[in-house]
Amino acid sequence: MTLSRLIRSSLVGISALALTAPAAFAQRKITTPAEQFGKAVGADYFLINYTQFVHYWEKLAKQSDRMKLTRIGTTVEGRPMMMAVVSSPANLKNLSRYQEIASRLANAEGLTDQQAHSLAAEGKAVVWIDGGLHASEVLGSHQLVQTTYDLLSSNDAEIRRILDDVIILLVPANPDGWDLVANWYMREADTLKRTTRYVPVLYQHYIGHDNNRDTYMASQPETQAMDSILFRAWYPQIMYNHHQSGPEGTVLFAPPFRDPFNYNVDPLVVTELDLVGAAMHSRFVAENKPGATMRTGGTFSTWFNGGMRTTTYFHNIIGLLTETIGNPTPITIPLVPDRLLSAGVTPMPITPQPWHFSQSLAYSVTANRAVLDVASRYRETFLYNIYQMGRNSIQRGSRDSWTRTPHRLEEWKAQMARDSEAGKAKTSAEYMAMLNNPGTRDPRGYIIPSNQRDFPTAVKFVNTLVKNGITIHRATQSFSVAGTSYPAGSLVVKTAQAFRPHILDMFEPQDHPDDIPYPGAAPTAPYDNAGWTLAYQMGVEFDRVMDAFGGPFEKVQGFVKAPVAAFSEAPEAGGYFVSREQNDAFVLVNRALAAGIPVKTLTRSTTIDGKLFRAGTFFLPASAASLALVRKAAADKGVTVTPSTPSSVSLETVRPVRIALWDRFGGSMESGWTRFLFDQFEFPYTVVFPPDIDAGKLGNYDVLILPNDAAIGRTNRTRGETTIPAADVARFPDEYRGR
Repeated sequence: MTLSRLIRSSLVGISALALTAPAAFAQRKITTPAEQFGKAVGADYFLINYTQFVHYWEKLAKQSDRMKLTRIGTTVEGRPMMMAVVSSPANLKNLSRYQEIASRLANAEGLTDQQAHSLAAEGKAVVWIDGGLHASEVLGSHQLVQTTYDLLSSNDAEIRRILDDVIILLVPANPDGWDLVANWYMREADTLKRTTRYVPVLYQHYIGHDNNRDTYMASQPETQAMDSILFRAWYPQIMYNHHQSGPEGTVLFAPPFRDPFNYNVDPLVVTELDLVGAAMHSRFVAENKPGATMRTGGTFSTWFNGGMRTTTYFHNIIGLLTETIGNPTPITIPLVPDRLLSAGVTPMPITPQPWHFSQSLAYSVTANRAVLDVASRYRETFLYNIYQMGRNSIQRGSRDSWTRTPHRLEEWKAQMARDSEAGKAKTSAEYMAMLNNPGTRDPRGYIIPSNQRDFPTAVKFVNTLVKNGITIHRATQSFSVAGTSYPAGSLVVKTAQAFRPHILDMFEPQDHPDDIPYPGAAPTAPYDNAGWTLAYQMGVEFDRVMDAFGGPFEKVQGFVKAPVAAFSEAPEAGGYFVSREQNDAFVLVNRALAAGIPVKTLTRSTTIDGKLFRAGTFFLPASAASLALVRKAAADKGVTVTPSTPSSVSLETVRPVRIALWDRFGGSMESGWTRFLFDQFEFPYTVVFPPDIDAGKLGNYDVLILPNDAAIGRTNRTRGETTIPAADVARFPDEYRGR
């Protein structure tokens, strides 16, 4: 080659490099966790906090065209709740279309099967991966760090395929707790003294560990934010909830789960769970990662509606849970002889050995990769099947259908046995007719009358359904159904909608099967709560409607607002009666007492101007201040107020009660729930700790509330310590030592 040709060839090569360099350079410029934090995520004795993590996410979003950040809410302590949407650049440019497809298929309304197939072919699988819900389970939050980096920086064929086929929603589930636990661990300069034990307060401000019991109720702002994405915005086909810790003698539990599964759930949810679980376990084995167990290898079932991953089943979503060992302080996998034999529940056992946080992180990354891989490979199937489950629910709610519950079946079988003994056995058709008799049909809908004693609380109940993606209708005028008349404003919940399983589960009592392995054996305990009918828990009055019905109904857009009850100004010598049968009457009374406005109660039931006022009814004497207060309560809370003039009635003055509420170092969930209720209804209170009680510092209180776990020597199952070494206490911040 001549010198001139060599120069020309070199210039062409340099030009080509200049043209291709920006794309390759952009990929190489993704900041690694080690570069950002000074150590690799998963390093021993090292945690980052949520604030550091968000700063990292913000940097990555500027560096990569595979990621968009969005704020989905605000925590109870005021931190932003962030979500990362990760996919291919082309998909991110068309997010609104893919979100629309996910919504239309999940809600399954107004589509033919052919249209659903077309949308499934066009759409992208949506997968939710969260971490850190239980903040002391630090692996869950930290796997999000590594997973984000891998998705943005990797360029292998599998990742490119996943990014083309899947839209990934990455969600830190408990930012307040993440900051709390990480800061508590890292406060010690001596790494050998670092521990996630002894965290001084609940890692969710009010309810701690019970933030995984709140999804159907959505009482907390973090839950509300996540529910809004899961059930009203993105409708993922797969939701993966990371937890700790794995069963003893294993590394982790991953689905499939043990029985029972809830009979309201579409069976396709359970079979698809098995499919995804098999993909996870296969990948662990293929990558020589032993120690994964499933089914009866753990206690986890699919019964409870309330956990983050379990509520998804009632919305036709594949809800995944892993429980994995690991801590930034190294641990040891113990010897558990019964775990060493290969079996269907533990295909590849692990032997006792030292264990590091980075190893647990590697398992979590493998699990994520397996889930994303199967979502990519079955993209169209998962999209179509979520439609199919929604369509099934709509069809079941549109015709006579029966839910076979365990004890109903037991009664039916007992009748068959009695018939057989008496020589009066019936045909199979006759027995099926007995089982599916008209009186045991599922309701076509529920009507919540607007004239019940505490309609504002019924509205709160309905809004929990709205948070969970349920469609609500409201009567624009009075109507009748099945011979019963209902006033305008009554609320209607029809079961012919995609999330019918959740509707039935919120209105009907649960019937957990008697899980007895063999006659005479002790029953296997449910994994979590066995019953939780929210309409009952909230005291809501409703009617079941067993046949198809209609009426002057309008679809509610957004949340339901309790109607503002009109009332006139009380006469000068009168005042305002407020029934205590309305829960929010206590908000009004507490506001009045805080403002120095006098409040009285009736000491006996009285009829005034033809209206019965029961004993205990509150009375606020007329004044400009009381009028302003009751107007605001009527507008904000829907509280019903009756102006009247009490004549020769017996009234007793209400005085504020000085409340002391017991709590302990580490936080009591029962006490936390009580704090939440007090704050919701605006009761003033003071939290006191055992040393305060021991010292007799209760003279300033009228009432001491002891929650059910306020007992010497008893610990909450996941929070608090009864005995803490003095050397550890000496290192606590001053504000916590006295607790």
